[in-house]
Amino acid sequence: MSKPQPLPIAFGAPTERADAARNREALLCAARQIVAAEGTEALTMDRLACAAGVGKGTVFRRFGSREGVMGALMNEHARAWQARVMSGPSPLGPGASPRDRLLAFGESLIELNLSSAALIAAAGESIERSYAADSFIATHVRYLLRSAGVTGDLHLLAVAIIAPLDRRILDQQLRIEQMDCDRVMTGWTDLVDRILG
Repeated sequence: MSKPQPLPIAFGAPTERADAARNREALLCAARQIVAAEGTEALTMDRLACAAGVGKGTVFRRFGSREGVMGALMNEHARAWQARVMSGPSPLGPGASPRDRLLAFGESLIELNLSSAALIAAAGESIERSYAADSFIATHVRYLLRSAGVTGDLHLLAVAIIAPLDRRILDQQLRIEQMDCDRVMTGWTDLVDRILG
């Protein structure tokens, strides 16, 4: 009987040779520094290769494109966020009531989407949410609803709760409709409370 394999909770990292792993980390470290200091616009493949001390071909082999680099940076943010949800401090992590955890979850997902907006835009098509990421979010929300004693179609109720947190909906509300973040969060909290009963 084979040993069960753990399910990925994020965009899984492929198995790689030690030298490839070092190059990847050097590239991501350099990319993080450039983006943090000067924004996503400042990151070019030439500049990244120079800052990481590798050839430009290594950057392209590793990430395929500038968008691939941005997607990898976004994946790091997503993995760190998922770890906080699973085992971080309360109320986002375990230990709080299902309602408090759900509200902290929503607020943190909004913050993740807003703080990562430039990375998401720069990543383009490479950052389209994977099934694993969507599954993590939906499974966690269903778990919290079940823990709160909610009955009914938890799959559809979870979709109703998650939809307003989607980055495209947030962009529509905040940038185009000029709503402020407090209004979005207040409305979302009202939705959660109505579903929780």
